[in-house]
Amino acid sequence: MSKLKLGIIGCGGIAHAKHLPALAKLSDLVEMTAFCDILEERAEVAAKQYGAEGAKTYTDYKQLLEDKTIDVLHVLTPNSSHSSITIDALEAGKHVMCEKPMAINSLEARKMLDAAKRTGKKLSIAYQNRFREDALMLKEACDDGFLGDIYLAKAHAVRRRAVPTWGVFMDKEKQGGGPLIDIGTHALDLTLWYMNNYRVKSVSGTAFHKLKDQNRANMFGKWNPAEFEVEDAAVGFIKMENGATIYLEASWALNTVDVREAMTTLSGTRGGAEMRRHPVNGNPALSLNTEMYGKLVEITPEMISSIPYYGSQEETEGDREARQWIEAIMEDKEPLVKPEEAYIVTTILEAVYESSRTGKEIILD
Repeated sequence: MSKLKLGIIGCGGIAHAKHLPALAKLSDLVEMTAFCDILEERAEVAAKQYGAEGAKTYTDYKQLLEDKTIDVLHVLTPNSSHSSITIDALEAGKHVMCEKPMAINSLEARKMLDAAKRTGKKLSIAYQNRFREDALMLKEACDDGFLGDIYLAKAHAVRRRAVPTWGVFMDKEKQGGGPLIDIGTHALDLTLWYMNNYRVKSVSGTAFHKLKDQNRANMFGKWNPAEFEVEDAAVGFIKMENGATIYLEASWALNTVDVREAMTTLSGTRGGAEMRRHPVNGNPALSLNTEMYGKLVEITPEMISSIPYYGSQEETEGDREARQWIEAIMEDKEPLVKPEEAYIVTTILEAVYESSRTGKEIILD
């Protein structure tokens, strides 16, 4: 089978941190032939480092879409442009991997979903945390019934002081929000996926703007308070149609020491699960709990991805995400992250913001 030709729209931080290195490891399956960014220099740098021979660069993505040889596009732009670029790409006959979140609101996400169905092209959203070792094991445990019926969950996306000071993260118009839509989206996606429950009844929540002036101890350096247009923290309470509930917490800046990101706590009728960081190496750590033979039991599996000195190569969650996505296209199967699921995530996040703005519980259809 011939290689897929792939284009990149948006050659900034997330492209270089995840997508480009992961796709480069799939040189037997894909070749990157087009790179687009509003800053010509960024597109040229990416093309020089990762592009196939003769790779083209663009500053206007619509010109890139005219290249009928391109099979797949990765949309890695600010949130506000996810929907319009993705829809144009699908209409141009390309399969699309779009960075999270799917869109800045449910209306735009619905348009993306409709375009994928109308064109018959594959669409997936970049929720790479599903591909972590601990995440994959927990999903298997949930599907096997180890937890039973999961009726209570907490979705964690909490940083103490880690406000991203680069790019447009603090720009409400371009991003649609702050930590809730940026990292809360990962925690919520994981939680819904484990519960296998996307039927939402109602949402309430609060977005906080409290710590914009406390910027001296930030992990990524001081931010300009005048540019901090989005919330510094947010919480949401989600009720599902079957009575299950989810507590969602997200922060870039919060006075707490209980920090964890893209993780969840699950309680079911047969057992529970807790995702945290390992206290020594900082890697994701999973703990399963249940009752066994009249005793309370906690199971903590080892997460070993490679054997030192034996030439094994560690595979990241970004690598697994890219491979599963490309294989889904080549083998004509569903991607692990379905756009219908990502649409529900966006709908819930939008409802948390709306509840905070109005002070009311939002009832969802």
